[in-house]
Amino acid sequence: MELWNFPACSFFSDHHTHTIMPSLLSGRILHFPKLSATSSSSESYSSKQVKFPKKISQNSATFVRPADSGSPLRKTHKLNLEVSPHRAVSAVRLMRIEFGGAFADLLNEQGKGSGDNEMGYVERTLGFRTRDLDDRDLRLVTEVVGGTIRWRRYLDHLILSLCHDERTFRSMEPLLVQILRIGFYEITKLDMPPYAVVDESVRLAKVALRPGAGNLVNGILRKLAVLKESDSLPAVEVDGDDRQQARGLATLYSHPVVRLNCFFFKSFVLENPGLIL
Repeated sequence: MELWNFPACSFFSDHHTHTIMPSLLSGRILHFPKLSATSSSSESYSSKQVKFPKKISQNSATFVRPADSGSPLRKTHKLNLEVSPHRAVSAVRLMRIEFGGAFADLLNEQGKGSGDNEMGYVERTLGFRTRDLDDRDLRLVTEVVGGTIRWRRYLDHLILSLCHDERTFRSMEPLLVQILRIGFYEITKLDMPPYAVVDESVRLAKVALRPGAGNLVNGILRKLAVLKESDSLPAVEVDGDDRQQARGLATLYSHPVVRLNCFFFKSFVLENPGLIL
């Protein structure tokens, strides 16, 4: 993959201002002739060095040419190779699913080539791209997105319990909530190494949102890792009447309350058939 960066740059001669384009490789030294003010028939030239900084501004455009050299240049705001591609794609896809406009499965027969489409959504939503998704990333995205949706009620219970303040949880940005849900699912259900999950989640939150969001993610996920290690995750109360038990079980197993209410109703009917007229 080839990269070109085109920040505008100018230098001054004795009487003219010249606008130039930088070298294709950042940091390369280019030599430009200095025009003198003598007659046009006897122009003399002296070598002038212009060095471009190696650091690329976040606002500068980046042009990416895909592996196929015959493909046109593709403009992107920023190419970030430090953010995990499966985590960025999963977070954006979960937001799309929650607000309507996407499905959970990426690996169906109609999902061929979906990696490029998903990365396009990441770029339009977060303002940057990660490295391209490979087959392993696509499988992981499908697992993480489907599992996070499946266990959403229980994951939210854990997040809310560790926040200690419902207002903090309710006031979180949608992307921040999805980053936490993914991290909680990977630690509690997939048994991924907590240090890797924390590091990748914090990095995504800082790049996509703000440093403070990364600090919040770091604190909550580290607390979860400690509780998971000591087998002391926040418990779900399932005591009380049938309705309270249904709500508790709905949270514990992430099932709709209506379905569990129907279960209790059927159990009551079977145990007390004479009471139903």
